[in-house]
Amino acid sequence: MEKQEYEWVKQTRQILLDQCKQLNENELTTEFELGFPSIRDSLVHVAGCYHAWLGSFVLSETTSPLLTKEVIHAMKMEDIQRYFQQADIFVDKVFNKYTNQFDEIIEKEPSWKIGIGAIRKTPHQLLVHSITHEFHHKGQISTMLRLLGHMPKNTDILGLSV
Repeated sequence: MEKQEYEWVKQTRQILLDQCKQLNENELTTEFELGFPSIRDSLVHVAGCYHAWLGSFVLSETTSPLLTKEVIHAMKMEDIQRYFQQADIFVDKVFNKYTNQFDEIIEKEPSWKIGIGAIRKTPHQLLVHSITHEFHHKGQISTMLRLLGHMPKNTDILGLSV
């Protein structure tokens, strides 16, 4: 995994975020029986994965990486954008700090899952997990947009111009 590859992830994410900024509050919070209940909740969940696995587990920069339901329910698109910006900072720090240790095991108990015991993962595995997790939920969000009557924009990396 290289920084350029993550830049592509950020570019495709921004396409989706820009489209979601056009939604009204009702559309952003409409609940579906699909993945996370709403587009807002899904976006926050995606960013939270980066906060948890990279910001907390790998970097130990936070012990409370996930937001409460009350905080999530008060979030607007600007707040979600900032949550992703902080996630991007965590990714940059992982690239910088673990350049020569990308595949070395980190073993510890996740601070947000006390009682489950230690987990053994590499920064590389957790970055790849966070990205594939994002694309998985991006597909669900695209389905939610369709159900709301919107045509999702192309967020496939192959759709980016060179």
